[in-house]
Amino acid sequence: MMSDENNSAPAMTAMLREAREAPQVVARLLESNAALCRDLGERLRSAPPPFAVTCARGSSDNAATFAKYLLEIHSGLVTASVGPSVTSVYEARPRMRDALFLAVSQSGRSPDILHLANAGREDGALTVALVNDTSSPLASTCEIVLPLHAGPEKSVAATKSFIAALAAGLQLVAHWSQDEELLKALDTLPDVLAQASATDWSEALPLLSQADNLFVVGRGVGFAVAQEAALKLKETSGVHAEAMSSAELMHGPWTLAGDHFPILVLSQRDETLSGVNDLVTKLKEQGVPVVVAGAAEGPAAVMLPSVENTHPYLAPIAMIQSFYPLVNAIALSRGRNPDNPPRLRKVTETV
Repeated sequence: MMSDENNSAPAMTAMLREAREAPQVVARLLESNAALCRDLGERLRSAPPPFAVTCARGSSDNAATFAKYLLEIHSGLVTASVGPSVTSVYEARPRMRDALFLAVSQSGRSPDILHLANAGREDGALTVALVNDTSSPLASTCEIVLPLHAGPEKSVAATKSFIAALAAGLQLVAHWSQDEELLKALDTLPDVLAQASATDWSEALPLLSQADNLFVVGRGVGFAVAQEAALKLKETSGVHAEAMSSAELMHGPWTLAGDHFPILVLSQRDETLSGVNDLVTKLKEQGVPVVVAGAAEGPAAVMLPSVENTHPYLAPIAMIQSFYPLVNAIALSRGRNPDNPPRLRKVTETV
């Protein structure tokens, strides 16, 4: 099951095939959603929301984390992730009048997400769905729909739809802010992803495939992809991986790391880089095996290549594109099928 006809190479899993479709998905999304984002950006400039709310689960919640950092750093808008159980289980009605409400979902069918989205719309929030299935109940519930254009995704492990959600959030912020530099960078994203997809991270395979526990470290706009990488390691490979801010790691958790507890560092060239470099140096001094991807410098056990000279908001998206083939290989090396992890289904309908 894990080999091709010649038994010489790993099988092309649905996860790997779908991950490689992401550059084309993002190109389609950027073209198709441009007018929607321009109109929504104009509306948000004419009536600025007092705050924003995100609502999501799983990989989609990691994409919502990316949107949160963009909105707070680039737009100066306080953004809160509200637990869907607040309305679906506790039947509370949080006040969201005039807020920007962002629901992120691949299927658009989870009842708890729908509960909160409906509550937001009824209370007068501007509800926006970033959703792959435009015929879904979530798309019908929200006032504005930004389709992810990912097409069918058969692997339980979401890849191209996650990258599409990151791109959709970035496109919204770019058009809302009318940041010409960011808009120009956004146009390069499909090419950046194509380069990232071809970037070989297999040097990290021997170290990470043997670990049963590890930290995935990111900071700022890169924290969302650290969350996503940790989730993928858990669900596809059976690795107990925890996403950690580089700042939080130093407040105690790094004592867990060691020979059999490596750390994967994902970094971008922005204001967080100096602190991340300091962390990598300290970990190396303590004998912790570190794998570094992105802009951070060594010394490290493994230094992974990355797409150079790209906008710091694009860099995390490129890194997760490069990571997906690696985690696919990790799963296969541990005897697991990344397309069909134990006890998981493609659509999880929580209440």
